[in-house]
Amino acid sequence: MSLDQTLADRPSESGKKSRRRVIDADAHCDAPYEMWAEYLPAHLREFAPRIEHGEEHDWIVFEGKKRPVMLIGNQAGRTGKDFKMVGRRADMRPVWLPETRLADMDTDGLDAAVLFGGGPLPTFNVDLYLASFEAYNRWLWDFCAADRKRLVPVAYVPMRDPEETVRMLKDVHKLGFRSVNIPAFPMAKGDATATSIEVRALNRAQSAALSGDPGGDRSYADPEFDILWQTLQDLDMTVTMHLGGRVPRFGEKKYFLADMPMSKVAMIEPVAIFIFNAIFQRFPKLRLVTVESGVGWMAWLAEYLDRTWEKQRFWTESPLTEKPSFFMDRNVYGSFINDRIGVLLRDQPGGKNIMWSSDYPHSETTFPHSLEVIERDFVGIPEEDVRKIVCDTARRVYAVD
Repeated sequence: MSLDQTLADRPSESGKKSRRRVIDADAHCDAPYEMWAEYLPAHLREFAPRIEHGEEHDWIVFEGKKRPVMLIGNQAGRTGKDFKMVGRRADMRPVWLPETRLADMDTDGLDAAVLFGGGPLPTFNVDLYLASFEAYNRWLWDFCAADRKRLVPVAYVPMRDPEETVRMLKDVHKLGFRSVNIPAFPMAKGDATATSIEVRALNRAQSAALSGDPGGDRSYADPEFDILWQTLQDLDMTVTMHLGGRVPRFGEKKYFLADMPMSKVAMIEPVAIFIFNAIFQRFPKLRLVTVESGVGWMAWLAEYLDRTWEKQRFWTESPLTEKPSFFMDRNVYGSFINDRIGVLLRDQPGGKNIMWSSDYPHSETTFPHSLEVIERDFVGIPEEDVRKIVCDTARRVYAVD
């Protein structure tokens, strides 16, 4: 029996047969701490992090330093008033166990999930840092073996050296990955852990994996990166950026709430770089997804870019042969969690390529009420459009079986 038939016959929470597939376009699967000692190369395993139990919370011990176990990314099942920032390993939902993830997907009414995750270790040892990308990717691939029709992995690669990245792309593609996540901006050349981003809760190595080096002198528009875009196009792989334009100051009450919306709309800059520097024009089959960024701004951006380009394209000697909105509609995608405005703008230029997500198990997650959230945010929307946003677009972009 095909997956579609299986899903069509599966009872929903209300006991009725569900006719609508739901694909979660952004869920998270952070690796367990003990994974590193198993998946790192043998000569680096002695450097793997370990857990140490404390009186008030557990500690992550790594490279001679201790930091609390953070729970901001593991809040699924808690209401907002019960959120905890630090805690014990026992307080965490064991999302690193495939059986937990699949059971929670069943509870939430989700048929498949695109999985993003932990990426590299927060180390300044460049060899260990780069090896941890490969270790994470191999662990995630093994994790998804529990059900490859429902668990869809996204690989992580560094962006310090395009040829190095191309080699890793080919490796993960050979393994079976069809999507890959990169930082919002290139990393510093040579030292992948160097970045201008300063966030107290993250060290520079973690920030670099998310953002790259926004204040650096490299741009994805530089010719050195053309080999990467060509490879992605040749391999028919989707490239994602999981935020990173601006990093929220996690755990800092004074800044966190105001930082959160800025972390979404800051993804305008990477998108504009790709459009105005004719990356999409030169690589027409390239697909870029801004993940967890929300989508309500995308239609506004398309109009703003068009109007700006119309007036400024002559003196800037713009190479574009089409309006920016053309490339938004052909090459740019976005995922959202709660974005009724984005849904209402789904037919506008720039707003067409949008995908629903649960953000499980992070603090913004819709779990375990995702189907109710979808019904709330899509009220009055034709069923054909709902299916496109909660299933069909993600199925095509992420090659979901």
